[in-house]
Amino acid sequence: MTDYEVSRSAVLPCDVGRAHALLDDFHQWPAWSPWEGLDPDMSRTYSGAESGVGARYAWSGNKRAGAGAMEITESSPEHIEVALEFLKPFKSRSTVSFDLATVADGTQLMWTHAGSVGGVMGLMAKVYPMEKAIAPDMEKGLANLMTLAARPADMD
Repeated sequence: MTDYEVSRSAVLPCDVGRAHALLDDFHQWPAWSPWEGLDPDMSRTYSGAESGVGARYAWSGNKRAGAGAMEITESSPEHIEVALEFLKPFKSRSTVSFDLATVADGTQLMWTHAGSVGGVMGLMAKVYPMEKAIAPDMEKGLANLMTLAARPADMD
């Protein structure tokens, strides 16, 4: 098994409440997630709570999008934690966390993706580290979030 942790941060031009709402509701994720565009025909299923703890999101798509599920396991105004499980193309489990803090220009967001990969993915991660594999996507997601957060909430 190869452990990894990748973090990226940005200042979102909105208050903590708005930032939290964009992250704590999986229905908002298609507007900013860098992985949503991998398959225009991807199927999505929402279940459990509408948002916050217990909210679930599952997807199934082409080989690039794969298949998996997420569930929000912790949610407070300053922290959201998501259990992430990939089923295809490789099985893995990881934890995604979002830490939010008020700063002068809006909300400081720290996005962390941590987990372990084994088998073929574990070997690949030794050659092509997870930092290189997912950091560019996380940076794209943060840029999308910054754009979305700058719009008035009633335009979502």
